[in-house]
Amino acid sequence: MASTTQANRMLAIGGIVALLGILFAAIGFVVVGQAEHTAVKRPFELVDTHGRTVTEDVFRGRPSLVYFGYTNCPEVCPTTLMEMADWLGELGPAGDEIQALFFTIDPERDTPDVMAPYVASISDRIVGVTGSAEEMRKASQAWLVVARKDGDGGNYHLRHTTSLLMVGSDGRLKGLIPYGAAREEAIDKIRQVLLRAGPDRQS
Repeated sequence: MASTTQANRMLAIGGIVALLGILFAAIGFVVVGQAEHTAVKRPFELVDTHGRTVTEDVFRGRPSLVYFGYTNCPEVCPTTLMEMADWLGELGPAGDEIQALFFTIDPERDTPDVMAPYVASISDRIVGVTGSAEEMRKASQAWLVVARKDGDGGNYHLRHTTSLLMVGSDGRLKGLIPYGAAREEAIDKIRQVLLRAGPDRQS
């Protein structure tokens, strides 16, 4: 009887944790949505996995797919990056102008030496971006990306905004691709929003 009660309690706790995760992702989606059609104005200075300096100007001059995540993410981040690589492959030459950026929300562990082989194992189109905790925070807050650490020590996880950002060549957020979006839906949205849109077109 006691073991049954304990098992039921653990199931209930697990359900609550899962619900909180869903709610957190939903809140992050809404918060990022509030930034739509705005541009990053807060300066930051980071470095990419090719050793190049990255500032807020990286979002100007060409359309971008931008994702904030971390290399220790168990499922959402690697899945999103692999999907991004697949979408770019499907777009072919028409998508060559799109830059794919993976900003870490875990700079403590995601150094350039860690991020470089990680993104390279997924696609040579994706560029990882990292830097100091303060500068990374500036970049994520500029897009109203939400991230929260769960756990202590070196085995922590991060709950974070899971939507992928579509940024126009003018540096403005044009739309979002939510985690779990259907492949054709995502590819069509990229075509419509980033490849056929002028600077002021809305998604």
